[in-house]
Amino acid sequence: MLLQRVITAVALLLVLVPAMVWRGTWPFALVTAALMGAAAWEWGRLNGLRHAVAVAVGGALALVLVVAWARVGEVPVPAAVWWGVTTGWAVVLVAALRGGVEGWPRWPAALRLVFGWVALAAAWWALVGLHAQGFGVLLSALALVWVADVAAYFAGRAFGRRKLAPRISPGKTWEGAVGGLLAVLALALAWTAIAGLWPPAGDALYPRLLAHGLPVALPALCVLTAASVAGDLFESLVKRSAGVKDSSALLPGHGGVLDRVDALLPVLPAAMALLSGAI
Repeated sequence: MLLQRVITAVALLLVLVPAMVWRGTWPFALVTAALMGAAAWEWGRLNGLRHAVAVAVGGALALVLVVAWARVGEVPVPAAVWWGVTTGWAVVLVAALRGGVEGWPRWPAALRLVFGWVALAAAWWALVGLHAQGFGVLLSALALVWVADVAAYFAGRAFGRRKLAPRISPGKTWEGAVGGLLAVLALALAWTAIAGLWPPAGDALYPRLLAHGLPVALPALCVLTAASVAGDLFESLVKRSAGVKDSSALLPGHGGVLDRVDALLPVLPAAMALLSGAI
């Protein structure tokens, strides 16, 4: 199992890292559009679509995203759109997590399917938009989710006592969530300190937020970290409702694409909203 995880991770890095550091947007856009298409296929299967239909929708979504970016990718998305997507995510997350595993199937199937596909499309557009702003901007947004997740795991193992959502994800604790937040705040401060010594690092999420002062940056980082935790919980809820452990077996040793991007889905549009200048 560990060997599978390592081999899959190395293979993904060999594809993603060159696309990320490439100066042009297209290699990264094409690779990530394929991944989002696969995630759309997984979402369809988790919410009751037949395999062939889910495959067709996933392929169609990837194609639409690429064509749309080719036509209007250079046009800035208004800040109001990103705030609208972020607000929509907040409403769905609160409603779904309050309803629990039993409540998710009561949502109309069409609503569940469309929400997931729109969320994937918005996250992809934000992802490529962050890449277009610079490698540092993209990496800092991704690092927030990675650091929050890893720190929450270790803090939960060491200090976890109170369950965060026992019926959705029994392993997650409030102590772990706090540990993840503290790690994100430490990352933001360290990144900004490095940017003071090495100016190229200043073109990233954390220095931009801290440029507005702690009264803006602190709540913003708290919201992004909370969105990361909630996104992870939300996918766990959907999988439990579908009676599966992983979204698919597409990534040996890691599960599916949704299992790897779940926390990013609400975070990326929120990061774009915060970076839009409307804060």
